[in-house]
Amino acid sequence: MMRFTRTCGVLAAAMSLLSLEVAQAQSQRPALAGGRPVQASPQQAVPLVQPRATVFQPDLSAVQLRPDQADMLRRVLGDAYTHGFDVRTFSPEQAVTQAQLINLTLAYARAVRSGRLPVDKFMNEWGLRPAPYDPTIDFINAVQQDRLGPWLDTLPPPYTGYQTLRGGLATYRDIAAKGGWQLVAAGPDLKEGATGARVVALEARLAAEDPTIAVDAAPIFDAALTQAVQRAQKRFGLNPNGIVNKATLDALNTPVERRIDQIVANMERWRWLPQTLPAERIQVNVAAAILSVFSHDTPTLTMRAVTGRPGDETPMLSSMIHSIVLNPPWNVPSSIASKELWPKERKSPGYLRRNDFIVIPTGDGGSRLQQKAGPLAALGKLKFDFANPYGVYLHDTPSRARFDSFSRLASHGCVRLQKPTELAKALLEGDATWTPEKIDATLASGDTVRAKLPQQIAVFLLYWTAYVTPDGQVNFRQDPYGWDRELVQRIAAL
Repeated sequence: MMRFTRTCGVLAAAMSLLSLEVAQAQSQRPALAGGRPVQASPQQAVPLVQPRATVFQPDLSAVQLRPDQADMLRRVLGDAYTHGFDVRTFSPEQAVTQAQLINLTLAYARAVRSGRLPVDKFMNEWGLRPAPYDPTIDFINAVQQDRLGPWLDTLPPPYTGYQTLRGGLATYRDIAAKGGWQLVAAGPDLKEGATGARVVALEARLAAEDPTIAVDAAPIFDAALTQAVQRAQKRFGLNPNGIVNKATLDALNTPVERRIDQIVANMERWRWLPQTLPAERIQVNVAAAILSVFSHDTPTLTMRAVTGRPGDETPMLSSMIHSIVLNPPWNVPSSIASKELWPKERKSPGYLRRNDFIVIPTGDGGSRLQQKAGPLAALGKLKFDFANPYGVYLHDTPSRARFDSFSRLASHGCVRLQKPTELAKALLEGDATWTPEKIDATLASGDTVRAKLPQQIAVFLLYWTAYVTPDGQVNFRQDPYGWDRELVQRIAAL
């Protein structure tokens, strides 16, 4: 079994703590089944599209519900809105007959298990696709075996991340029912020492989400308010400097209805995951630009990442990392070559040569660009390979400055890593050939070598813009690709 070493990094303490909290929020232990944690093989691969099995459909007309079973179904359907559904969608009041109640229950089961969006309505970049689920046989067995309650409990995603968002949804719906929060008027940056009506409005706004704030309506920005602003900035993934600048003001002025949509969209994406996650895995939160390594379903190594900028989105997907390329050359995608590199060469002749690019004939009369391995290589010294239809991977980078930024969506779609060498040594730990010394020596030599992992590890590229940290607070990130809004709109159009 692989063993990973916790590392702390050398960047700002506030961001290190934030990264750890993000990782902890994504440590999604499956719910208990039979009193034991559900475990998955570390070699479990999750296909991008799972085949639909042909299932014999029994006759539902033969099912007879006892009164207590019918009451149970009505209670569960009555609580369906707590899972992010519209209150009317599964309202038991629309089921007059037993047949209608059963059909409504089956529709709910499908929606809460594998989501509402048909696979043909997915965007291409949404490479995580839920396995289809036909609840008919499970429902009949549950009724006949008097296990209806336990079966209903297994339907929602069995993860802490989902259940805590469900609680967060209730909190934000309650805020909305009370009128939401008032906007803080635009104006100069607010910081400690400021006075006036905007300070009073700021305190009231922060208190809407932060129950620890004692509202006194004093028109002065004091140390306690600075700390409250810093807590909010951490929840939004912003620089926690305690200054209400434009980015902080925009986050505070996001309507509560938009936050509810984010929670609902993220709950829906939880339904796209398999029922169990490999206990040994790598997760990248694309929206937060954080990579976490999990061992025994516990985060053991976290690092900042750089993910795709809007327009060059990093897709959602799952795969298996099978090998690491040390000192990799970069085979430049034709789109990047034509849009970026050849124009630079025309503007400044010799640009390609100065940056270690070579032109390679393709054999069909054409050519392609490759950047040689070395200090200028865009892939840095390490590349982590996994099969996927998008041609993306994890890799090192010679450009380190972006990791110090709180905004790290800047790549062409691949994921750049803050600590690639630490990740490589963790994944190759225990390999008789690829000792830490061998890795260091090979990297120093400049030779291009592919190291096969002794044990493949699952990798998940996910898009979490709302999640709950261990302190119980819902954290939000920007929706950089607009996927939250797009998902909510596509569901509403069904």
